[in-house]
Amino acid sequence: MKHQGMTLWFTGLSGAGKTTISKAVEEKLREQGYKVEVLDGDVVRENLTKGLGFSKADRDENIRRIGFVAQLLTRNGVIVIVSAISPYRAIRDEVRGKIGNFMEIFVNAPLAVCEERDVKGLYKKARAGEIKSFTGIDDPYEPPINPEVECRTNQETLAESVEKVMAKLNEYVHVNNSVSKVA
Repeated sequence: MKHQGMTLWFTGLSGAGKTTISKAVEEKLREQGYKVEVLDGDVVRENLTKGLGFSKADRDENIRRIGFVAQLLTRNGVIVIVSAISPYRAIRDEVRGKIGNFMEIFVNAPLAVCEERDVKGLYKKARAGEIKSFTGIDDPYEPPINPEVECRTNQETLAESVEKVMAKLNEYVHVNNSVSKVA
C-alpha cells in the first residue's frame, strides 16, 4: 500500500509503556497493509549505537542516529515507529525538524509507577548506585511541552492509548483506527 511516510516518536521514562503501545500500533498498521519499521531504543543501542555511553553527548548522538534512520525511512513512504526514552527535549525537537512528518507521543506514567513496573530491574540498580546517570533517578527527563498525543498509561487501558495514537495518525495518513483487536 502506498502512503505518506511518518515518524511516530514514542518518548517517556523506562517502564512507562512505550514498547507496549508501539508494538500494538505496529500490529494494527501491519494488519492494514502499511509499510512499517520499528526502531526500538534498546535494539538500536545493541546494533547501531553500541559504542555510545550514557553521557548527555552520547545520548544526543544516539537520538540523532535514530532520527537519521527514521528520516530516510519516512521520506521513502514508511511509517516509522521509534520507541526510545529520548530524555532531552532539544534533541527531540532537532530530529523533528529534520524528519518533518513527525508525531511525538508522550508515554506518561509517574516515576513510582515506572519503578513498580521495572521488569529489567534497572531502577533498583540505579537506586542502589549500580547504574549512574539513569533517566528519572539521577539524570533528568524533559517531558514534551506540546506532544501530538499523550498516553497516560497509569490512567488508561492499552486499547485507549492505541486508539489515541491511531486517531491522531489518521489526521496525517488516513489509517483505520478501529482498535477492536487490541486487548
